Amino acid sequence: MTEQTTPAVLDTQGLMCPEPVMMLHNAIRDIAVGELLQVLATDPSTQRDIPKFCAFLGHELIEQSEIAGVYHYQIRKAG
Repeated sequence: MTEQTTPAVLDTQGLMCPEPVMMLHNAIRDIAVGELLQVLATDPSTQRDIPKFCAFLGHELIEQSEIAGVYHYQIRKAG
Protein backbone atom coordinates (compact mmCIF):
# COMPACT_ATOMS: atom_id res chain seq x y z
CA MET A 1 0.00 0.00 0.00
CA THR A 2 1.40 3.41 -0.93
CA GLU A 3 1.43 6.16 1.67
CA GLN A 4 -0.95 8.98 0.87
CA THR A 5 0.83 12.30 1.34
CA THR A 6 -2.01 14.76 0.72
CA PRO A 7 -5.46 14.06 2.11
CA ALA A 8 -8.55 14.50 -0.01
CA VAL A 9 -10.49 17.59 1.08
CA LEU A 10 -14.22 17.85 1.69
CA ASP A 11 -15.27 21.50 2.08
CA THR A 12 -18.68 21.78 3.76
CA GLN A 13 -18.30 25.39 4.90
CA GLY A 14 -21.62 27.23 4.95
CA LEU A 15 -23.67 24.03 5.11
CA MET A 16 -25.76 23.11 8.13
CA CYS A 17 -26.71 19.79 9.73
CA PRO A 18 -27.28 17.20 8.34
CA GLU A 19 -25.53 18.12 5.08
CA PRO A 20 -21.87 17.99 6.28
CA VAL A 21 -22.25 14.45 7.65
CA MET A 22 -24.23 13.30 4.60
CA MET A 23 -21.46 14.63 2.34
CA LEU A 24 -18.84 13.01 4.58
CA HIS A 25 -20.60 9.67 4.25
CA ASN A 26 -20.42 9.91 0.45
CA ALA A 27 -16.83 11.21 0.38
CA ILE A 28 -15.50 8.47 2.66
CA ARG A 29 -16.90 5.88 0.24
CA ASP A 30 -14.88 7.42 -2.60
CA ILE A 31 -11.46 6.96 -0.96
CA ALA A 32 -9.47 3.79 -0.37
CA VAL A 33 -9.07 2.09 3.00
CA GLY A 34 -6.26 3.77 4.93
CA GLU A 35 -6.47 7.03 3.00
CA LEU A 36 -7.01 10.37 4.68
CA LEU A 37 -9.87 12.81 4.29
CA GLN A 38 -9.77 16.37 5.56
CA VAL A 39 -13.15 17.92 6.31
CA LEU A 40 -13.69 21.66 6.65
CA ALA A 41 -16.93 22.84 8.26
CA THR A 42 -18.49 25.92 9.83
CA ASP A 43 -21.47 24.20 11.47
CA PRO A 44 -20.73 23.85 15.23
CA SER A 45 -22.80 20.65 15.39
CA THR A 46 -20.04 18.89 13.42
CA GLN A 47 -17.99 18.95 16.64
CA ARG A 48 -20.44 16.36 17.96
CA ASP A 49 -21.60 14.69 14.75
CA ILE A 50 -18.29 13.92 13.02
CA PRO A 51 -16.64 12.21 16.03
CA LYS A 52 -19.82 10.13 16.50
CA PHE A 53 -19.85 9.27 12.78
CA CYS A 54 -16.23 8.08 13.01
CA ALA A 55 -16.80 6.07 16.19
CA PHE A 56 -19.94 4.42 14.83
CA LEU A 57 -18.35 3.39 11.51
CA GLY A 58 -14.88 2.66 12.91
CA HIS A 59 -12.99 5.39 11.04
CA GLU A 60 -10.06 7.00 12.85
CA LEU A 61 -10.48 10.67 13.76
CA ILE A 62 -6.83 11.69 13.68
CA GLU A 63 -7.23 15.39 14.31
CA GLN A 64 -9.98 17.81 15.26
CA SER A 65 -9.42 21.56 15.61
CA GLU A 66 -11.05 24.94 15.13
CA ILE A 67 -9.30 27.86 13.47
CA ALA A 68 -11.07 31.20 13.03
CA GLY A 69 -14.54 29.66 13.06
CA VAL A 70 -13.67 26.81 10.69
CA TYR A 71 -13.67 23.27 12.09
CA HIS A 72 -10.97 20.98 10.70
CA TYR A 73 -11.18 17.19 10.89
CA GLN A 74 -8.69 14.67 9.58
CA ILE A 75 -10.11 11.16 9.20
CA ARG A 76 -8.46 7.88 8.16
CA LYS A 77 -10.81 5.47 6.43
CA ALA A 78 -11.16 2.10 8.17
CA GLY A 79 -11.38 -1.23 6.41
